[in-house]
Amino acid sequence: MLRYADRRTLVTGGGSGIGQATVLRILSEGGSVVAADVSEAGLADTVTRAGADAERLKTVVMNIADETSVKEGVAAALGFLGGLDALVNAAGILRSSHTEQTTLESFEQVIRINLVGTFLVIREAVPALKEGNGAAVVNFSSTSAGFAHPYMAAYAASKGGVQSMTHALAAEYAKAGIRFTAVQPGSISSGMTDGSGQSRQSTGPGLPDDADMSLFLKLAPALGQGFAGPETVAGVVAMLASEDGAFITGTEIRIDGGTHF
Repeated sequence: MLRYADRRTLVTGGGSGIGQATVLRILSEGGSVVAADVSEAGLADTVTRAGADAERLKTVVMNIADETSVKEGVAAALGFLGGLDALVNAAGILRSSHTEQTTLESFEQVIRINLVGTFLVIREAVPALKEGNGAAVVNFSSTSAGFAHPYMAAYAASKGGVQSMTHALAAEYAKAGIRFTAVQPGSISSGMTDGSGQSRQSTGPGLPDDADMSLFLKLAPALGQGFAGPETVAGVVAMLASEDGAFITGTEIRIDGGTHF
């Protein structure tokens, strides 16, 4: 199914995890994609995994927490694509700690990357999206935005902000023809959650050594299949940013295997 034939997409966090899976999914559906990430190594891995589809893929090293980097990165993406029809904001970090031991620097870093970074990319992309075909933006919130995930106060605050911002943007740009939605991944295995990823501007959750693991007993997928792979989320993102999602805006979709009913 080539839903993305003649469709131009920018994916941040495209060097690993869900961002990378999204890049590969959209390429497989015929799209032209720019994958942006802070990690050159991660982007190189994405190109390798793309195989023959890499002819429709360009990579851009971009730090979404840096305004200049975002301006230059989005401009480079638009130069390659010749316009923009879809934007996927998958880049983010996850840090965990006891709140009373969390430094201001660490708290602000999470907010800066996850929330401010998402804003910066959207701001730079909106003019092109206004001229795009069936323009759509998919932001990354999290189940942490609405459910208690201990030791992750900064992350929860950042993702709650992304979710609220998504609703506001959907209203602001509805008449301009740009749809804004958000996904809420949970119980997904990726570089961010297992600590192995060096891209997507991410580090693992790094729970405190004395974390009370009993607080996580209710965070298991109800479907009984364990954590799902990043391609599980990528499929939903691809739907939302395609014409199949043409009547969906100003809302979020939770993808967590029934971890939170």
